[in-house]
Amino acid sequence: MKHVMNLKSLAAALALLGAGAVQAGNPDRAGSAGATQLLLNPWARSAGWGLANTASVRGVEAMYGNIAGLSLVGKTEVMFSNTRLPTADMSVNSIGFGQKLGSSGVIGIMATTMSFGEIELTTTETPEGGRGGYTPALANIGIAYSKSFSNSIFGGILVRVISESTSNVRTSGICFDAGIHYVTGATENVHFGISLKNVGPAMQFSGDGLAVQGLLTSGSDQLTLQQRSGRFEIPSMLNIGAAYDWNVNEMHRVTFAGTFVSNSFTKDQGIVGVEYAFRKMLHIRGAYLYEADITSSEDRSTWYTGPSAGLSVDLPFGQEKKSAVAIDYAYRATNPFNGFHSVGIRISL
Repeated sequence: MKHVMNLKSLAAALALLGAGAVQAGNPDRAGSAGATQLLLNPWARSAGWGLANTASVRGVEAMYGNIAGLSLVGKTEVMFSNTRLPTADMSVNSIGFGQKLGSSGVIGIMATTMSFGEIELTTTETPEGGRGGYTPALANIGIAYSKSFSNSIFGGILVRVISESTSNVRTSGICFDAGIHYVTGATENVHFGISLKNVGPAMQFSGDGLAVQGLLTSGSDQLTLQQRSGRFEIPSMLNIGAAYDWNVNEMHRVTFAGTFVSNSFTKDQGIVGVEYAFRKMLHIRGAYLYEADITSSEDRSTWYTGPSAGLSVDLPFGQEKKSAVAIDYAYRATNPFNGFHSVGIRISL
């Protein structure tokens, strides 16, 4: 009874926070948020799901999907993932680490960086360039703690630091995620999850790039005018998911999952997915993301066009075969950029 009350209290707290931070499905605010790097899932395994697995994501990659799943790290887990947009010369690199603390807690850290290559520097005096280039830098670092309250109730919280800069303009901010994961069923095969993401104060750009220099009309003295950037919100969202594991036998499992995404700066989304697992070694998954007008190239408000798919190969090792090395691949259809390709490596001890 105590664990049930803890679950209800945590769920109520997340719902109240979500009500204040998320204005469900507000397309009129589309394009007004900043730090949209937080909307890009860097992990290959859950990207193949399209994040339909909010209720069942586990391990280090849960630091993006639902922080409660971090508590399911067995002992130590390390992940690396690379996402590429071939037609845009853009890549996303992410690394994560999870470590068991005591009998029920797990601490985790992850870092994500985005690379855009070098961009030619232009000014009003030299609009054609020729003065070298600069490299934009977008990154975020998260520190998390997750805990198993019982065999069926899990919760966690993550604090994330955000940084964005060009050669002469920069900004930084902070936000947090919180989530719960509830497991039930005769064989613990029914999952429910709630994840509140990207809640934090507004951010603001500053730097020499916002300064304008000119000459006073009364003489030759030079004047520098420092402009102030407007403040912008970060893209908060609330994810509510459910998943069901159909354990056909010891060799075969099929999981059905779905997530409802309530966005504060764009349309709400629904994601459904399915995964087939063979002997816990081969995993094949696919998903479809839906939002209003997603099939219309003119009215669509997301670069995702719906489908995603992925493949994972887990190679167990050790005396009891509880440790594993896994290779993950995912593809998400997009327009523009002709799709994202993600490749990841995971080591679980």
